[in-house]
Amino acid sequence: MSKEFEIAREFEVDAPPQQVWEAVTAGTGGWLWPMEAPEPREGGRGPFGSKVTVWDPPHRYTNRVEDVDGIAEQSANQLDYTVEPRDEGRRAWVRYVHSGIFVDDWDNQYDGAGHHTDFYLHTLREYLTRFGGRPVVGFATFDAAPEAARAPGALTAVARALGLTEDTTEGARIQAHGPGGRPVDAVVDYRNEYFIGLRTPDAMIRFFGRNHWGHTVGMTVHDFAPDADGEAAETAWQGWLKEVFSRP
Repeated sequence: MSKEFEIAREFEVDAPPQQVWEAVTAGTGGWLWPMEAPEPREGGRGPFGSKVTVWDPPHRYTNRVEDVDGIAEQSANQLDYTVEPRDEGRRAWVRYVHSGIFVDDWDNQYDGAGHHTDFYLHTLREYLTRFGGRPVVGFATFDAAPEAARAPGALTAVARALGLTEDTTEGARIQAHGPGGRPVDAVVDYRNEYFIGLRTPDAMIRFFGRNHWGHTVGMTVHDFAPDADGEAAETAWQGWLKEVFSRP
């Protein structure tokens, strides 16, 4: 049964409003995934077939699409960002509202969208405060293919392969086990039963426990190093995930 939903979050961040604005319009690859920047006007073309319904830089940006391409469980989708200055423009207050209509499996879709929102917005704050809105150089994203990546313990298997223990909490400095056994010096900047976020001096590595909502584990790499190679990172980490889920 079709039913409307709304997910609203508010937060303050140690970044000026203009930097936040750039991140949510032109710099989405630094914290979410690369998207075509919206046409800078009301009525302009937004990402994924959406239409810009509010354009008031650097304060308010809204896009909406009535028929969501490629997502059978959802029809209308709207993203709304409000950005206000704090501390004479040195910081920003942000309100984010994701709304629309889920047409199937409402409770599961809503639960997944809410948890993903929290992780995405955390990554946005990390991007703004740790990387200063730098342009992403290398970006990789994919979902693990093996059916084992859909199992209830799939994200736990990822954590174990990285070298995390049950006692490894947010803020811990670790040396994760990366592709080919390569050590990855990182800080665990996010961890719960649904997601794992690792931050290195030049990159953010994110693992999505989508197995909780009937899908397979996913991953993104946001690399800001001058010599970053997104295609090589995708190949390496995809092979790493495949190995994780090929183990007995």
